[in-house]
Amino acid sequence: MGIAGSIGSTVAKRVGPSVTGPTVRQILERAIDGLGPIPGAAESAEHALTGAHGDTDKAIDSVIAAHVRLAGAQGFLTNLGGLVTMAVTAPANLAAVAVLQCHLAATILYIRDYDLADPNVRDAALVCLLDEDSRRALAKDAKTDVSPQALVKGLHGPQVRSLISRAVVGDLVAGIGGKRLAAFAAKRIPVLGGAVGAAGDALATRRVGRETARMPRSGKPRPTVVDALAH
Repeated sequence: MGIAGSIGSTVAKRVGPSVTGPTVRQILERAIDGLGPIPGAAESAEHALTGAHGDTDKAIDSVIAAHVRLAGAQGFLTNLGGLVTMAVTAPANLAAVAVLQCHLAATILYIRDYDLADPNVRDAALVCLLDEDSRRALAKDAKTDVSPQALVKGLHGPQVRSLISRAVVGDLVAGIGGKRLAAFAAKRIPVLGGAVGAAGDALATRRVGRETARMPRSGKPRPTVVDALAH
């Protein structure tokens, strides 16, 4: 099943009946530091920057393309069984996509010179997973600006951090029990289900990457991989 499949299997075992904000946050933050076969976001970013000869825009394009391919591959594999395997593969599919997207957002933030050891930057990476509707709902609950640009400045407290975790969990649970399963119900042909799953996950991951790429550079020196791992 490869990298994405391994991640999906591992994370799905953790994201089960007792889904909680702290548990999901811990899993997604481990995706930033490195989880299973996926290297840490800082290491991935440095590798992309080397391949792009220091061109940050090219490096970002390359990491988005790589994560979109991974998301599409796992989306195809976990949806290939159609309705027969849906109950088992849906949680693995969503968990794997969440991990890949969080890793992607963090990698781009590092390329933009943000310090991944900063909890505020990690909050921003998590919010990058949310779609526009979810962000609006989060902002309404938090009664403050929850855009990644605002979060990296640290203009929020622990209550907002908790709300961010709950929002991400809410999206995962909604995907497993609502919107995603409703879409799966139409996938009566297994191979077609795989193709639909691949396209949906790839497009969603591309959205996360492109929206994160809109972040301006931090204006501070980029921490090295050694510095990031030291934290």
